[in-house]
Amino acid sequence: MVEQKLPNNWEERESLRNKGQFWTPTWVAKAMVEYVIEKSSLLFDPATGNGAFYDALKESRKRAKNDVRYYGTDIDEQVMKGGLEQKIYDFENCKLEVRDFIVNPPLEKFKSIVANPPYIRHHRLDMSLKNRLKELSQKIMGFTIDARAGLHVYFLIQALSLLDTHGKLAFIMPADTAEGIFASKLWTWITRKYCLECVVSFLPKASPFPKVDTNALIFLIKNDKPRDYILWVVSEKANSDDLERFIKSKLKKSSFKSLDIHRRSLQEALVTGLSRSPHIGQKTKYVLSDFAKVMRGIATGANEYFYLTKKRVSELGLPQDCFKVAIGRTRDVEGNVINAETIKKMENGDKPTLLLSLDERKLSKYPESVREYIKLGEEMGLPERALIKTRKPWFKMETRKVPAFFFAYLGRRKVRFIKNEARVLPLTGFLCVYPKAEDDKYINGLREILAHQKTIDNLKLVAKSYGDGALKVEPRALERLPIPADIVERIGIKPIKDTLF
Repeated sequence: MVEQKLPNNWEERESLRNKGQFWTPTWVAKAMVEYVIEKSSLLFDPATGNGAFYDALKESRKRAKNDVRYYGTDIDEQVMKGGLEQKIYDFENCKLEVRDFIVNPPLEKFKSIVANPPYIRHHRLDMSLKNRLKELSQKIMGFTIDARAGLHVYFLIQALSLLDTHGKLAFIMPADTAEGIFASKLWTWITRKYCLECVVSFLPKASPFPKVDTNALIFLIKNDKPRDYILWVVSEKANSDDLERFIKSKLKKSSFKSLDIHRRSLQEALVTGLSRSPHIGQKTKYVLSDFAKVMRGIATGANEYFYLTKKRVSELGLPQDCFKVAIGRTRDVEGNVINAETIKKMENGDKPTLLLSLDERKLSKYPESVREYIKLGEEMGLPERALIKTRKPWFKMETRKVPAFFFAYLGRRKVRFIKNEARVLPLTGFLCVYPKAEDDKYINGLREILAHQKTIDNLKLVAKSYGDGALKVEPRALERLPIPADIVERIGIKPIKDTLF
């Protein structure tokens, strides 16, 4: 197989994102094919693309002299032509078909299914397709899942419905398949109906898709009686044949230099998360919600209009009292503290620091410069944007109490809690963390707890994982962050129960 290089320019990357096309490297494709073709005469690939899995199958034929046929479908005829031009598809026992797998799946069962399904996140799907996906999940599973599931999740559901008795399926998918808000319902259904034999994860240095904003997992599933444990594998080196050798051993051998292999209780794996390392030990005594509440930062709906530099506000002649000081990007905070110096440095660098914070008063009550600026926003079509049109009036900004701490919503750098000494407001690049007590002793004690490496290490237990080691933590997930009991008890602050009013 000819290895595909990821595009460097933005336009090409966006084109791939819209189609969800990221090519499977040879060393991964070979391992996945080896899993599914045992005792099979036909390999089905519902997202064949440029032929990564067919190329791996041809290699297997040469080595093992098997005669497994190949059936591949794809909605994108152009990308299949790429496989033809590279002479990957030679049509020896190979059938290709332009077909929409979601709308028009084959009317047969398969013993072997392999795929790298299109990775298209929910916000790139139009409403008509979302409605089809909702119908699909209701038909196959008997219930719907959260609308934030991407197209790749429905590829898995559809493929499982076509998996024959004792058949095997190998899918390589983004970690959000096991981390999204829909994951619990999805994997409860799968593991009650099928046998989840193995999940393969990858260290960042071994990523099958370097420079792509996703962390990959391989799911190896058999249409057989479910069992109460899974094998969970960490691949630590790219381009190693250890993964292929492990699968050829029928998942029996456990001594490989580049693989870390665990046998895990299925219940523990589902609770901890199929993308996360085994979490062994006593139930967590404390979580962050014992000490603080978490809320997302302010969503403007149009940062380019509402979030301005000091210089731009002056040029527009807008009054300072119509703005509140805010921060929107984690890269503007170098350390663990936001203070007056941080804001001054941003202003000197002509970075935005001022959030337009108008209320519901009548336009006639505002100065002319503000009325003109609101008119400009209307000419830009801002009142029709999805988020903005829910506000009445459209220019009224969300409100937040100033939080004592920020937390980066999605972090590639060192993840950390940030003390808000500047008393500024955060945009959606941050989460707001509000301690349940406001005295200095409590806040300083919580700051020490949140800065401790043991606490930071626990973030991987509640976060979604992305490429290059990035973590994304939603507000409710952050509230479930385990807080080490020994640190809490050493510092001496007490958890505070919520009260009803």
